[in-house]
Amino acid sequence: MKNREGHTDDTKFFIGTEVEHSPAYGQRTLFVIGVQNPKEILARALNNGCPHIYLGANQSFNPDSEEEWKEWTFVINTLLDADIWVTLDYDINLHEEVLLNNWCKRSTFIPMISVKLPFIKELNYNATLKIDDIGFNESNPGVWTHSVHELMDRKQFTDWTKYTKDEIIK
Repeated sequence: MKNREGHTDDTKFFIGTEVEHSPAYGQRTLFVIGVQNPKEILARALNNGCPHIYLGANQSFNPDSEEEWKEWTFVINTLLDADIWVTLDYDINLHEEVLLNNWCKRSTFIPMISVKLPFIKELNYNATLKIDDIGFNESNPGVWTHSVHELMDRKQFTDWTKYTKDEIIK
């Protein structure tokens, strides 16, 4: 996995402007790599004028045990209880587990669902993304289909160069 420019394997926190087009777009943000102490996260955010915390930065949200899920749950609940905006960047394969934690019921929680689609520019004009259900009529009222070409609207695009202006904090 490539790290953001200037980050080392021991980078845990960095500050920058949220460049992804979410409800926190343009906000000064504390980005957090891996599971960290929630009191330290909150102190760093408040001391650096960050009204938004982005958890799971650099694709670091990947709990693979019950103990890790407990750690992440504690961190996220503590931050949400502090009434601060929290984004959790997670892979689509963790979606059901994220929903089970009821974070989406909190008004300051932003689920950033990461769907990896490599080589998207190689798809033809007819490519369609289908937002499906786990089975026929299981949990959604139907399915949604979107032209991949239309989803790649310039207004929603964030070039990789936008991710290079962050300040690593120790």
